[in-house]
Amino acid sequence: MSRLSNLSHSASLCALCLLLPAAAQAEPAQDGVVLDQLSVEGRGGGVSLTRADPVGLNLRTPDRGASRLGLTPLETPASVDVIAGETARLRGQNTVQEAVTENATGITTIAAPGNGNGAFASRGFAGPNSIQQLYDGTRLFVGAGTVTFPFDTWNIERIEVLRGPASVLYGDGAIGGVVNVVTKKPSFIPINAARAAIGSDGTARLAFDSGGPIGESIAYRLNVSGNRSDGWMRPEGDFRNLAVSGALLLQATPDLAFTLSHDLGYQEPARYWGSPLVEGRILNALRFNNYNVRDAKVTWADNWTQLKAEWTPTADVTIRNTAYRLQSRRHWLDVEQYAFNRGTGLIDRSDYLEIYHQQEQIGNRFDATVKGNVFGLRNEFSAGFDVNHVDFRHTNNFYFDTSTSVPAMGYDPGLFPQNGRAIPAYATQTNQASVFAEDRLILTDRLSFLTGVRFDASNLQRNNLQTGAAFEKSFQGLGYRFGLVFAATPDTSLYVQYATATDPVGSLISLSQSLSTFKLSTGRQVEVGAKGLAFSGGLEWTIAGYRIVKDNLISAIPGSPQFSTQVGQQSSEGVEAALSLHLPAGWRIDGNIALLHAQYDAFTQNVGGVAVSYAGNQPIDVPERVANLWLNWAFARDWEARIGLQNIGQVYSDFGNAARRPGYTLVNLGLDHQVTANSRLSLRVYNVFDKVYAISGNAVDGVGTNWLLGRPRSFEIAYNVAW
Repeated sequence: MSRLSNLSHSASLCALCLLLPAAAQAEPAQDGVVLDQLSVEGRGGGVSLTRADPVGLNLRTPDRGASRLGLTPLETPASVDVIAGETARLRGQNTVQEAVTENATGITTIAAPGNGNGAFASRGFAGPNSIQQLYDGTRLFVGAGTVTFPFDTWNIERIEVLRGPASVLYGDGAIGGVVNVVTKKPSFIPINAARAAIGSDGTARLAFDSGGPIGESIAYRLNVSGNRSDGWMRPEGDFRNLAVSGALLLQATPDLAFTLSHDLGYQEPARYWGSPLVEGRILNALRFNNYNVRDAKVTWADNWTQLKAEWTPTADVTIRNTAYRLQSRRHWLDVEQYAFNRGTGLIDRSDYLEIYHQQEQIGNRFDATVKGNVFGLRNEFSAGFDVNHVDFRHTNNFYFDTSTSVPAMGYDPGLFPQNGRAIPAYATQTNQASVFAEDRLILTDRLSFLTGVRFDASNLQRNNLQTGAAFEKSFQGLGYRFGLVFAATPDTSLYVQYATATDPVGSLISLSQSLSTFKLSTGRQVEVGAKGLAFSGGLEWTIAGYRIVKDNLISAIPGSPQFSTQVGQQSSEGVEAALSLHLPAGWRIDGNIALLHAQYDAFTQNVGGVAVSYAGNQPIDVPERVANLWLNWAFARDWEARIGLQNIGQVYSDFGNAARRPGYTLVNLGLDHQVTANSRLSLRVYNVFDKVYAISGNAVDGVGTNWLLGRPRSFEIAYNVAW
């Protein structure tokens, strides 16, 4: 059976899955038996854990991640996931990466220390240059492909995931989608909560959340969370991190508010870059071995300061402004490539690298939204601008080329060579300015027409700190979208959308002169879909089909991530479906599936002086099947059990599709006991069947060399309390 036949067959199954619950005449859960809806909410002089937080697909939850007009997903002609922060925490998802990939539809991770453990793949496209990440709507420009903040879910109110091109909202770098992390906000209702957790491999977690009024017009919010572990690989597998978020809200007048916030993140992640393959597989004897040097270091420090103002002079006019300063300091000192040498039986180690990043971004974003009438029709219009300046300094030891070999077992990791330390390499200054507009014209009570446009202009200056050479490059990008939304019933919407987008040439602020001659990557998407609710919200469902074509794709060369090549054209087409269903007797099902066919349409590379075409091959790091399922059962008063399943299809580490990484299915378990109205005890078991699986991988000449493995079987016990 062909790939497209499989896709068609699977799409039929998706539709059938969505129709079955309706036939079952399900009833929503009653009397607070579903613990996944718990959140901290003030009540009188104290707090309690209540069913206040939205769960499921949140189709009626206003979402600014997919539209600046604050539409709900039901009103938006696009595929949107809104993940409640409390739902992620209840499912034991301690990182943003876990929350996104285990809840959102069709999103997978390719997390590695080199990209800040924060890169995603969506709709056939992978990496931070195609999946943009935001923090409270503010974009951090990616330096050398690395995003290191945010990372902890404790201070998160919700995560908004927009799948498909989003350049019309946030500029270049969003052909595959956008992940927007929205933080907890100051509250005039007293809030206090804490969490303590312990787990296998010496894991320990502590977190604190507090908020409330300071007088009549000022409120605050403070979140602190820290995590540490000895790690599951040895040596250099331990990690620790700290996240602190503080915010003050001044309600100057009933219609004017100012919020000043500062967020700090500090991480020392595991210094683990993968496990070597032996004859194409991971040997159990080597699974927990880490071949990095003994004095390896990886540290990331991020600081974000934002001042937001929101003024609503009338019910139909809202004006917002955000001024911000983002700063990152990063350091790597390690050996990053490991390969089993069949001839010697040793592990060959290469890429002895030391790298420093110093990055500062200062900017301002303004937008205004006006509701009114156009030619007698109701209309909502938003327009604004975004300007910023980025200073980026890169220090490295790319001049240094050495390799070593160690025994597969009983090895001495050794130390990093002192003659291979980093020296200043280059500095860049980037200025970016954009204007954008979005409009929603309500043609009838059922039909709405949405349009959007954004124009970006960027200028980069790069100075070589070793030779004094310099160059300057400017880019311009235009993105737009059109969409129709038809409300077939008050609870059901049908939509169609056409959107365009642009991706930067590599990482814009760290652009090399060799890449400066490349063209911008441009993409276009057609999407159709339907969304709906039934049984008083007890059932929520979505289904969508799309096709994306991207030209002038920039892709890293396997085995040589510091070099890139430009692909002629890449495309993807697929179907996605999701549902959330409340059943009688305390049962609930949340599930989604994404099936796609992605390929290089035109891509020829010179290999040993011979032109090799990869047309028709599956793109690197892109699975063609992603599915998530969560089954909850409140089996007794104050008790709830859950099981989570994640299925990821096979992917490839090379253009030629010879270095295959097999698909896998993970099973996670959870058990919650509501000890009192204000406290909860939770048990989590991850990767119950101890599946060996790869998150990312490297290949040389079409042969896989090493895989960065995911977490083995592990457990955690957590206690949450509110007062």
